[in-house]
Amino acid sequence: MAAVSLTDPLCKPCSYRSHFKVEVCVRKPLMPIHLSCDQVALEMLCLCSQLDLLIRAQVHQQFQENLKQDSSPEESESFKRHVAEIINQMNQCLEHSSEPVLQLEEYLDVINLFDLFPRVEVYMIHGRPIDMLEKSPADAYFPYIGRMNQLLVLSQQVNEDVKHLGSHKYIAHQLSAIYQVLKSFKDILSFSIIRKDIEANFKQLKMSLSKEDGSKLDPQLPAHLLSWVSELTQNIISTVLTLSEELSREFNPVKESVLTSPNSWIHSVSSGWRENVTE
Repeated sequence: MAAVSLTDPLCKPCSYRSHFKVEVCVRKPLMPIHLSCDQVALEMLCLCSQLDLLIRAQVHQQFQENLKQDSSPEESESFKRHVAEIINQMNQCLEHSSEPVLQLEEYLDVINLFDLFPRVEVYMIHGRPIDMLEKSPADAYFPYIGRMNQLLVLSQQVNEDVKHLGSHKYIAHQLSAIYQVLKSFKDILSFSIIRKDIEANFKQLKMSLSKEDGSKLDPQLPAHLLSWVSELTQNIISTVLTLSEELSREFNPVKESVLTSPNSWIHSVSSGWRENVTE
């Protein structure tokens, strides 16, 4: 074995030569794609939100690493790779535009996406993730949408359970979860009314589901409470899906950041979530 390790190899593989490199086109469409100004702007909004989320996650990771060591933490290879992919998608999106457009940085500035995502602007300028001292208009957007979606899914689940499950022993717990999500929406009158309705009937509902000693039967709601839970959850579902002006008030910072944009894509931004949910 030692003799083999000391002898020269019979042949050496050729070193890599960059001029043999070929462009990978697996993800590129076979037919040319032409996007309208609104489509390009909406796609850019989605890509900027992804990039903003990556930057925030990377900054948080670097902050945690900085607490453990004195040296300045470096960007992860995974972060660099994902950012490069997103910026490449942005450039491809501009290439597919049906009208002549500016360079990427100029375009994002013109349609006010830099105002909406200042972390993205700073990254484009400095080439590294930097957290912002002030919150951007988009910071509260996705948490709010997440709570709306949580409320919708919980209500849909309870609405189905009271109709089809033979046992209602978890209804009180599920209704309590819905109540906690409702409490997170402050100054919304429609949700405040629903909360008070739950408060007025929750004790009676819980008592009706208490299991008698020695009983082997699964607890079930009486007809009047079953009807009440069904109507309550259906009311929540309708309220969320309607997305009234009261509920969409939280979207205003995002809307205001793009109202001066030369593209008329604001309606798509504000109504996109509702359309995705109802499909």
